[in-house]
Amino acid sequence: MSSNETPRGPVDSSRVPRYAGPATFARLPRLDEVGRADVAVVGVPFDSGVSYRPGARFGGNAIREASRLLRPYNPAQDASPFALAQVADGGDIAVNPFNINEAVETIEAAADDLLGTGARLMTLGGDHTIALPLLRSVAKKHGPVALLHFDAHLDTWDTYFGAEYTHGTPFRRAVEEGILDTEALSHVGTRGPLYGKQDLTDDEKMGFGIVTSADIYRRGADEVADQLRQRIGDRPLYISIDIDCLDPAHAPGTGTPEAGGMTSRELLEILRGLASCNLVSADVVEVAPAYDHAEITSVAASHTAYELTTIMSRQIAAARNA
Repeated sequence: MSSNETPRGPVDSSRVPRYAGPATFARLPRLDEVGRADVAVVGVPFDSGVSYRPGARFGGNAIREASRLLRPYNPAQDASPFALAQVADGGDIAVNPFNINEAVETIEAAADDLLGTGARLMTLGGDHTIALPLLRSVAKKHGPVALLHFDAHLDTWDTYFGAEYTHGTPFRRAVEEGILDTEALSHVGTRGPLYGKQDLTDDEKMGFGIVTSADIYRRGADEVADQLRQRIGDRPLYISIDIDCLDPAHAPGTGTPEAGGMTSRELLEILRGLASCNLVSADVVEVAPAYDHAEITSVAASHTAYELTTIMSRQIAAARNA
């Protein structure tokens, strides 16, 4: 497909029932069917970096299955994302489940290849370990990027059992490697107990601001989105979303649930409020379907990825028409 061709969209649900056919994200074409994509949706079935409940290796396919119900027009953003840009499902990045260091290298190399085609990435995890190689790859293209990290946890700890690469350490490594713009880093939705107050001190020294789930409850999604937009400015932005930023009532299917989180409505509204930001790639991680009920978590994750994809598609179309 050339950049001038009309994007190929989802399978027509008036002709093929939603529950039939291949479970690509939003029933979109595969990347090999269209040749190129402006936004590539890719899975990373890896959860060897978790510290508690495993199972996020099955998250990507659970999100794809839940995304069958997504429709081509997004009224909240007044956009048809799959008509504005070519979005395609790039399948999974197959990684070694027994060697975390090798897995990190494999993810980075695969992301390099996809970004090298001009695509932006919408990655479906997998555990949060995968954010580090994805950020490395994005930074090669854009330089140090702004980061919005939606999560119940800081994920800026140093090591677990002496291991540097885990789902609780990716953003400390990213700061150490100089791939993040430390003037524009924010955690969103954090809450729950920590190992000690030093966790917050260390996190602040790295440059992170924190918007807790209680802040969102008290101040509201619009005010929080405005604050985040001001912090980000026009910098290239990467958004990383651990689904445990949501309360377990809205996302029970995750490895390290914490009480007192955001609602799915609050998360989606904050993301919609970031539509003017320069979103260069994003991920949604830590969906562990074995602990889910009635697809609550994977439905929330699929809609989250849909909003992020819509933001990227709108920006791609605007740049193309400028």
